[in-house]
Amino acid sequence: MFRWLIADGFIPSTSQGQLESHESLCIVNPHSNDASVQIKVFFEDRDPIEGIAVVCPSGRTRHIRVDTLTGSDGRTVPRGVPYAMELTCPLEVGVQLSRLDSTQSQLALMTVSGVRVST
Repeated sequence: MFRWLIADGFIPSTSQGQLESHESLCIVNPHSNDASVQIKVFFEDRDPIEGIAVVCPSGRTRHIRVDTLTGSDGRTVPRGVPYAMELTCPLEVGVQLSRLDSTQSQLALMTVSGVRVST
């Protein structure tokens, strides 16, 4: 089992202009089998969101808006709240998080790679 951590997540709660502030989780699967990825979302002041499962098809990418991820208890990742993620998968895939911050007219785009850690 492979594991990745993304320590800095934050979906801005406001937007200006035509582009909505958001974060996207990007997964690339270079393997000949589909990759089943489990996601756990951590917070500073509340219990984690667990039970999030996504599939990245063989030889494909998945770009998933973080605010659309839903845990087994029905909770979603709120805007304006810091969070972190743990992803686990039996296949070694590529993991990246991108943030579009359009809270100001001079929007910003940030991208970070998930840090692979040993299990």
